[in-house]
Amino acid sequence: MSLSESARKKLAVVSTATLTTVLFKRGFRNTFIQGIHRLNPGAPAMVGPAYTLRYIPAREDLDHLGVFEDRSHPQRKGVEECPAGHVFVIDSRRNPSAASAGGILVTRLWKRGAAGIVTDGGFRDSPEIAQLPFPAYHAAPAAPTNLIKHHAVDLNVPVACGEVPVYPGDIVVGDGEGVVVVPQHVAEAVADEAFEQTAYEDFVQEKVGEGRSIFGIYPPAPEAREEFKQWRAAQGR
Repeated sequence: MSLSESARKKLAVVSTATLTTVLFKRGFRNTFIQGIHRLNPGAPAMVGPAYTLRYIPAREDLDHLGVFEDRSHPQRKGVEECPAGHVFVIDSRRNPSAASAGGILVTRLWKRGAAGIVTDGGFRDSPEIAQLPFPAYHAAPAAPTNLIKHHAVDLNVPVACGEVPVYPGDIVVGDGEGVVVVPQHVAEAVADEAFEQTAYEDFVQEKVGEGRSIFGIYPPAPEAREEFKQWRAAQGR
């Protein structure tokens, strides 16, 4: 099941805060990846299906610089195979003490058309990554190579990123606040509802900014719903 272009556009203009509320109404409580942030504040909104990489703890006899010469190494292979429009999601076991990836690999994902990259660990070369027009989310800078702490084992399997379950194909949405994972089978409906909720909340924000009380409009009384319809028509939304 692929995400429609209409849903993708809607998800690109709604907040992760709104998405978490819409998902909560559907019974999903663990969807926001805590403890990470976007490196580049000027990067575009991130929306795309998840393509995952899973790390386990490194072992000294297996994780040495020579492993990168193997083109089947999951980290290297994943960077070259992540489909365009997808978000590369890395399960680093919430351990930012060694790099999940670095500037060269992140740049390669950007140039290949990926929609973004997310790790619950850290990136090396973070100042350079922060200059790219590419959404990249991590927990903290991490200069040491991933081989010190991480062993790449699997590609495109269910992972836990920041203790949030991420299944391949789930829709990953990122804004300036953080990252939300939307289960694939509800993504279209969630996009529609979040888009509608955003329109109403923009109306409320405007009215509260004018000095109005939240009572009667947040949540809306019948009179506020009618006022919102008129406001929306005037706004062309």
